Amino acid sequence: MIKINLLSEGKRPAAVRKKSAGPKLEGQNLGQWMLLAGIVIGLAGVGVAWWLQSQKTAAKEEEVAAAQREVDQLASVIKEVEDYKAKKAELERKIGVINDLKANQRGPVRVMDYISRALPELLWLDSMMMKPDSITVEGRAFNTNAVANFIDNLDKVPEFDEPTLKTTELQQGGIYKFRIDFNYSFSGKKKGAEASATATASKPGGPKARTPKAAPAKTPAPAAE
Repeated sequence: MIKINLLSEGKRPAAVRKKSAGPKLEGQNLGQWMLLAGIVIGLAGVGVAWWLQSQKTAAKEEEVAAAQREVDQLASVIKEVEDYKAKKAELERKIGVINDLKANQRGPVRVMDYISRALPELLWLDSMMMKPDSITVEGRAFNTNAVANFIDNLDKVPEFDEPTLKTTELQQGGIYKFRIDFNYSFSGKKKGAEASATATASKPGGPKARTPKAAPAKTPAPAAE
């Protein structure tokens, strides 16, 4: 009697099918691996590009930071220069004030010295009023020649303008009372190249004095008995 194993015969096609399905599964795995490799390569490229860009950005930020530091240093230098200019201007202002004060202090002393040197004989002063740019002197003299000599001596001072005899009055005892006005300046202005630095007092026997610009002398009132 012949026996046929149907089970074994039925299993063969399945085995054949498994064997034939093998290459198909291997192709799918290869595609997946290639896709995965492409993704990895793409991510790696993106990462490299991001890293390069970050390096460039960091370099630019470092340049900006260095430029900012330089600007900050220059700003401090500029501030120091401005402070120096302000201090210099303030110092120059103070020096100017001190010089003005010294000039104002020397001015009256010099005026008194010039006027005292200009006083001739037979004449004396009663008062002197000094303003910022003008001087008024009042005094007495024994004759008009002494007044004229005084005016000549004042006119020789380079810092004094030409004096003007405002009033002259003959008083009792033959004494002439007078008032003289003139302007002055110590700014270095000279009246002429040959002007003398200081006034010199006239002496008896000197050159003939000019006649002062005086008003007519008043007749002295008779003394009361």
